[in-house]
Formats: sequence, C-alpha cells, structure tokens
Amino acid sequence: MSPGVVEATNMGILQILPSGARQGVDAIISGFERLGYVTDRSLATAIYLVAKLRKPILVEGHAGLGKTEVAKVLASFLGTRLIRLQCYDGLDVSSAVYEWNYQKQLLAIKIEEGSDRTVEEKERHIFSRDFLLERPLLQSIQVEDTSPVLLIDEIDRADEAFEAFLLELLSDYQITIPEMGTIRAKHVPYVVLTSNRSRELGDALKRRCLYQWIDYPSLEKEMRIVRTRLPSMEEKLARQVVGYVQAVRRLSLSKPPGVAETLDCAEALVALGKPQLDEEAIEQTLGCISKSVEDGAKIRNAGVGRILIQSTEGFG
Repeated sequence: MSPGVVEATNMGILQILPSGARQGVDAIISGFERLGYVTDRSLATAIYLVAKLRKPILVEGHAGLGKTEVAKVLASFLGTRLIRLQCYDGLDVSSAVYEWNYQKQLLAIKIEEGSDRTVEEKERHIFSRDFLLERPLLQSIQVEDTSPVLLIDEIDRADEAFEAFLLELLSDYQITIPEMGTIRAKHVPYVVLTSNRSRELGDALKRRCLYQWIDYPSLEKEMRIVRTRLPSMEEKLARQVVGYVQAVRRLSLSKPPGVAETLDCAEALVALGKPQLDEEAIEQTLGCISKSVEDGAKIRNAGVGRILIQSTEGFG
C-alpha cells in the first residue's frame, strides 16, 4: 500500500488522506489483492465509501462468489476485529443481540433475600451489565478501542421481524435494551450485510445501506483469482479449470458453481496429482462443482468431451 493514501490507524479507523478518492480506491484494490482477494474498481469504490461515509453496505450475489470474504478481508486490511452474525430462520434477539444470565440472576436474588436494599435497588442490580450476555450485534458497539467489522451474513435467511429490529442499529448505531435504556456505539463499526437473494429484503433496510452486486467473474478475472489463491498451480491446468467451470455455468444448473467451487476443483486436481483436465479428472472432481445429483446428471448429459472443448474457447 502506498504511504499517504490509505492507512489503518491504531484506532481502527480507515483514514482517507488528501491524496484523493481515486488513489484511495487504488490502494484498496492493491491492499485486498495482497490479502488474496481480487476485486474490481466498483467493489473497491463501495468499500471506500463504507469507510468514508460510515454507512453499512449490503452485498448481494449468487452463492460462492466471495461476499462473506469482503468482510473478512476488510477486517484484515484494517487490522481490526471481525464480529460475525450468521443468520438463519428463527434467529431472534437473544441469539443476535443479548440475553440475561437467568441462572446468575436467580442466584443473586437468593443471596440478597435478607439484604436491606429496596426492591428498586435489587432490580437495578440484577438487570445490570454484570448479568448481561452480549451477542454479536451488541458486541459490535461495545468494542472499547477500535471500530470492528460487523458481518451480518445471509440476512435473507432471517425473517422480516428480525430485519426490522436491525433498523435502529443500521441507522443510529445504537441498541435499546428495555431494562437498561439505549446503548450507543463507542466506535462506529464497519457493517457488511450479505444476501443470496433467497427472499426480497425490505425497502427500509435497503435505504440504510450502500448496495453492491457481485456477479460471476469474467474468465480473465477468475484466472487472476486462481493465480492469486493458488500461485503454485501450473498455468495450463489453471486455464483448463477456469474454462471448464465457465462452460459449466452455461448449462442452466439449479446451483451454478461459484468461485469457491472453482478453487475447490483446482485444489482437488492438484491434490490428485492431475497434470491436465480430462474426462477422468472431471468425473473424479465432479463433487467439487456439482452440489446435487440433478446438476451432476446435467453435466454428464451435456457431454464431458464437449465441455472440455468449450473450456478452451476463451483462451487464445
């Protein structure tokens, strides 16, 4: 990273220095690539704006295209803590934000049965921070020394009620606990939300976020990703793998392979000692690319030989 362009301070705050936005975006591109994440100017600009405007970002796209990695690499880039909330159907406040340590509260009540404290004093005591179990969202605004990266992963898996609960955090970086009042962020976190678009998110959530769509990479970009992540892989084999996966994506599968599957396939071929991609190698590594029996059948029915021929079409 060029000195005087973008730096992570010991307070964990990304400083955009007077050298300008273009240089800042360039520094993010080069910094991310050094950490093994190949990005483009559009995504790098969005990350720059997350740092500059301190707004959350919603990153959408198909599975396996590096959405979650954006938050992980951003945390490494900043040298700060990553706090992750994995969303799922039925996620509630007690799992995502906080809950009370009921057993400890009951013990405290038992101990204080004979004390001279008033009922109000006892209540304030058992509903104090000593009895509070902090979950990821509350943890993200309680970090003492620096701004963490908060990853809210696969928000589309959570229900609309939980999505509505997030609005206070995403707009004001605060959380209200009825027994304690409003807790405001000590250091505003960098918030990254990801979605696979299994359902449409609400407009209120979208309005609070910057937005970035990550699409399947071009052949050239996917080659750069493989070279970056697997630098020791033979160039010829890397080209064959990338061309093969790109050809498979054109088969209208129910779950087209993402970049994660490309890397899995490439690593599997190296582990198997395959010098090149042929029909036998494709069959042996099909489970890296296809995630259902139906998709596997579609690949076989399309003709592995024909796919191999198509896999070389993008390379001169």
